Amino acid sequence: MKSIVPFRLIEDLSDVLEAFEDQYYQAQMPYLASDLLELGLRPSEIIEAVRRAIAACEYGGLRPKHHFLPVYSARKGMMIRDCKLTQLGYALTMLNASPHHPQIAQWQLRVLQRYLER
Repeated sequence: MKSIVPFRLIEDLSDVLEAFEDQYYQAQMPYLASDLLELGLRPSEIIEAVRRAIAACEYGGLRPKHHFLPVYSARKGMMIRDCKLTQLGYALTMLNASPHHPQIAQWQLRVLQRYLER
């Protein structure tokens, strides 16, 4: 006897595949945007840097959800809105952070120097 698979099940399969893909990319996100607090950035500066980094992904043709994942983190006993980042997401956030912070400016300069030396 042949079985009939309703179309809805195929849609459910695509949901399962999308969930698998999301889990794969989330496993590639070892960084947290809140780590930048330790470099002296204010939360508002981090939010702006992440927004710009996400825009760079979008306009550059990448899928932001592969590099940025909104999460909540515990920090100093408080729950805060945060963002998990891939290495690329972290680098884009650092490139878009304010150079008024010495460690950020030094990192930005090192990246550009390495790029120009190639």
